[in-house]
Amino acid sequence: MIIIGIAGGTGSGKTTVVRKIVESLPENSVAVIPQDSYYKHQWDVPEEQRKLTNFDHPNAFDWPLLAHHIEQLKYGKAIEQPTYSYITCTRQEETIRVEPREVIIVEGIMALYDKDLRDQMDLKIYVDAQSDERLLRVIERDIAERGHPLEMLIAKYRNVLKPMHDEFIKPSKQHADIIIPNGGDNTRAIAMMQQYIRAAFREQQLNEAFGAG
Repeated sequence: MIIIGIAGGTGSGKTTVVRKIVESLPENSVAVIPQDSYYKHQWDVPEEQRKLTNFDHPNAFDWPLLAHHIEQLKYGKAIEQPTYSYITCTRQEETIRVEPREVIIVEGIMALYDKDLRDQMDLKIYVDAQSDERLLRVIERDIAERGHPLEMLIAKYRNVLKPMHDEFIKPSKQHADIIIPNGGDNTRAIAMMQQYIRAAFREQQLNEAFGAG
């Protein structure tokens, strides 16, 4: 099994990079674990207080559960991945069953932040992008998908996204094995990454075949 971590700021192009990896490998060989599914449950927190949650701070995540689930997959055990509601700002009762696959991708803004999680990864990728490009992507996405007003998004960027990015997300770049500048638009860098991962995948398949023989 190959475990890949993909981190980067909001709007950096992580989703595009994940999609390109999945497309480059055999069908049903990849399981994607979104870090966003592992926000802490807040069932015991009043609703008004939940709405003040800073989703871009490390304290918002249930790191032990995420690291444990990756470990379970690594040992060939299926997991019950949590689901999270941004409407109620807490974990939902429903879970998603995820079976082990040859490649596991952990994707999220702080996928490279936690050492226990990071130590389980065979390949660590940081998707980089200029701050103005990330801001534009966030604005386009949140207006289209969530109907948020422009003024609110700009205030959120200034007061939350940018300071949290500078303090916690950007420094995690130092842990990356591969840095992809210009996010999902960097086709050449993504092609090189795909080639590297395909080679690692083929080597793993050969090792398993040789071991089985």
